[in-house]
Amino acid sequence: MAADISDSAARAARDLRVVFSRLRRRIREVAQDTDLSPSQESALTLVGKHGAATASALAAAEGVRPQSMATTLAALDHHGLIRRAPDPDDGRRQLVTLTDAGRARTEGNRQVREEWLARAFQDRYTEEERQTVLRALELMERLSQP
Repeated sequence: MAADISDSAARAARDLRVVFSRLRRRIREVAQDTDLSPSQESALTLVGKHGAATASALAAAEGVRPQSMATTLAALDHHGLIRRAPDPDDGRRQLVTLTDAGRARTEGNRQVREEWLARAFQDRYTEEERQTVLRALELMERLSQP
């Protein structure tokens, strides 16, 4: 670790990464349907967030190669969760959007995950602890800023 980084900053970084990784896995497990891989679930959520997008834009947003995204989108298309339509601005490209089934799935997963997390906060923490978490999240918001 760099000499100008305090022990507390290094520990906070390490512990936060570990806790977030575990929490992310747990949240995914809550609504995980066994017919899609984690990368397919992630891409489906991404399409839902971005609306109509090209496969290359989705690949860039997900940080994967366009070929990998094409394979992922083919699987989602096979499940009837996305549709592809010509881009009105460039007929050589296709725009990917959610089908009604894809929208229902992403919304259902989001709702199940949010309900699980809210219930976990309700059952496992006191009101004072929940307020502490909220204050910590306000501070952590700075980490997500450029």
